[in-house]
Amino acid sequence: MTTVLVADDQALVRVGLRKMFEAEPELTVVAEACDGDDAVVRAREQRPDVVLMDIRMPVLDGIEATRRIVAERPATRVLILTTFGLDRYVYDSLRAGASGFLLKDAPPEEIAAAVHIVARGEALLAPAVTRTVIEEFARTQPLEAPRPPRAIGELTPREREVFDLLARGLSNPEICAELVITEATAKTHVARILQKLDLRDRVQAVIYAYEQGLVRPAAR
Repeated sequence: MTTVLVADDQALVRVGLRKMFEAEPELTVVAEACDGDDAVVRAREQRPDVVLMDIRMPVLDGIEATRRIVAERPATRVLILTTFGLDRYVYDSLRAGASGFLLKDAPPEEIAAAVHIVARGEALLAPAVTRTVIEEFARTQPLEAPRPPRAIGELTPREREVFDLLARGLSNPEICAELVITEATAKTHVARILQKLDLRDRVQAVIYAYEQGLVRPAAR
């Protein structure tokens, strides 16, 4: 059973999500929160597997709430709910430790599937969305091409190749096609890369690559 905390300042949204999850035998809502501060408290009390987090909430916004929840309990995964696909706060949410984001008007089955995905420890951000979101926000902060961090030197040549493709938003099947390797091999490389760089998931890997100047925003 996957436990879920729903954090949204709109009661109607919370009720709707709870009702939706009641139809899912493997999901259960253990608590609701009406603002970011309440979400942090509820997460500490209930220790949910997944937090569905709205960004714009009173008292404490979803970004800071995400940062505090992930810092206190890294095992809890945060899935951001947003009204717009390119909400100006999405990038900050991912930096804070969120495992991905969904649109609020996504179909019920898509939201339920998303919860299962992040509960398994995976990130939920389609490659195309990854590229769009990260490049959009990285473009606003020009990088000065800093010296590559020491941890990058711990990657093998093949792992560095995989990391470069991963950082550009390629999915595992796309990495397989590019390097002519099996999907099992790609998964193994990705897992080792995340471990060596001390990153939570592939979304964090993309952000890390941009912030360290290892990948540059594509020119339009």
